[in-house]
Amino acid sequence: MDPLSAVIAFSIAAALLTITPGLDTALVLRTAAVDGGRHAMQAGAGVVAGVLGWGLLASAGLGAVLTLSETGYRIVQYLGAGYIIWLGSRMLLAAVRGSTKDGAMPAGEPAERSAAPAVNWFWRGLMTNLLNPKVGVFYVSFLPQFIPPDVPVVAFGIALAAIHAVMGLVWFAAITAATRPFTRLFRRRLFTRGIDGMTGSVLIAFGLRLAFEKRS
Repeated sequence: MDPLSAVIAFSIAAALLTITPGLDTALVLRTAAVDGGRHAMQAGAGVVAGVLGWGLLASAGLGAVLTLSETGYRIVQYLGAGYIIWLGSRMLLAAVRGSTKDGAMPAGEPAERSAAPAVNWFWRGLMTNLLNPKVGVFYVSFLPQFIPPDVPVVAFGIALAAIHAVMGLVWFAAITAATRPFTRLFRRRLFTRGIDGMTGSVLIAFGLRLAFEKRS
């Protein structure tokens, strides 16, 4: 496989992977609905940074630790499960209480955009991606298939990860833009609480599944 063919093949596979519904997409979509498009893109940027991080680790061979070391895999697995459950619990608690935390509003008030620092959304996206060992194992097994012989492995691997990252940003921008016609609906307190409750429940379920899932 020559470099151009490798880039084309990877781009097709990465595009299909990007549009497949998953935890990252759910997080960005929830943030767009509850906290606004700007914060959603900040969360998406965090996810993309995680993709680049995994691409670098996989290209450098460090990501192979997850496939070779049971202890390393379990550490990342439990840290990731704990973080996802914590994040989902905060959303679920905000939905139940109807508080302003994480985007839910007090009774009788329309939703307002949160003024929390942008780094909060970027950090959520980054950690949601980096603390998922499945993403690491996937990159370790997936990326090498598209690296031709006689090319700088690390540089080419990072370039492929960058392609995936750009696709991710475009996808997140598209789903964020798709929420704009429904801004008035999203500002309703009951809708906001419902989104938080649904997304929080999904995150908790995913975290519990990750925590108790046996390694294949």
